[in-house]
Amino acid sequence: MNRWVGLVGPTASGKSGIGLMVAHKLAVEIVSVDSALVYRGMDIGTAKPTARQREQIPHHLIDLMEPTDRYSAARFASDARQLIRDINARGRLPLLLGGTMLYLKALMDGLDAMPSTDPSVRDALIAEGRSRGWPALHEELRVVDPITAERLKPNDAQRIQRALEVWRQTGRPLSSFHTAASASGGLQPCALISLEPRERAWLHERIALRFDYMLDEGFLDEMQTLRARGDLHPDLPSMRCVGYRQAWEALEAGLQGQALRQAVLETGVAATRQLAKRQLTWLRSMPSRQVLDAQDPATADAVVRLVAAHGGVPC
Repeated sequence: MNRWVGLVGPTASGKSGIGLMVAHKLAVEIVSVDSALVYRGMDIGTAKPTARQREQIPHHLIDLMEPTDRYSAARFASDARQLIRDINARGRLPLLLGGTMLYLKALMDGLDAMPSTDPSVRDALIAEGRSRGWPALHEELRVVDPITAERLKPNDAQRIQRALEVWRQTGRPLSSFHTAASASGGLQPCALISLEPRERAWLHERIALRFDYMLDEGFLDEMQTLRARGDLHPDLPSMRCVGYRQAWEALEAGLQGQALRQAVLETGVAATRQLAKRQLTWLRSMPSRQVLDAQDPATADAVVRLVAAHGGVPC
């Protein structure tokens, strides 16, 4: 049995709060669909569920690895498939919750088996990016994989590096892996519920408020602790997560006090808005999703009813 329900939407749309409410009322377990929550020690800047919340409700695919490590869409799809089977076997319904759309696509549509990382190729590309500049490597990518290059910005170091890494290792463009079905095929949900706002201004206000709250909760202290480890650098996927990247750059520039906070707030909010825009673009390409108004106070109860209708029995 492979029954599951997805609860997705752009960042700050209210997914986590509604997901917890569903889990308190119905026999579900939450499977995170979030590329930042896999990293230990990155709690405030990722809005990670608290220890108490995780004690009350089973959560999966959180705190899997150190921020020096890398996690992929293909690995997520494999891990999620196994969790879905295990949760179903316990007589419960998996609620896949999050906004990393490539992970969701990998699970639903399938991906070819991606080549594992070759550290020598990766390190050579990082060195090239630093010496030649990432826009130059973006132009190189445009020649060999125009589909991937079209969706990336010229300074998106992490994704340009990975796309060129795949090309140099396999001779195949990264986009070919994203369009070919995997040997095991995709796994479709019973329902894909998408929380989407009517008004962009509403979402922008929530993004700003949440980022301000994270700063109040000690996000910059968390970032200082991560930098002080000595084994992290800004080219790692973990440190390129929205918020962490902007905080790293501000600290690297030597900003302090109120100037540091203001710079991280402004750049972090801007980057989070861009992330939300990309997430909505992904979602609009998924015609099977069931859209609910993120701004409507009645939406939370509507989600509970939908999940219950697809096998989420009362606790």
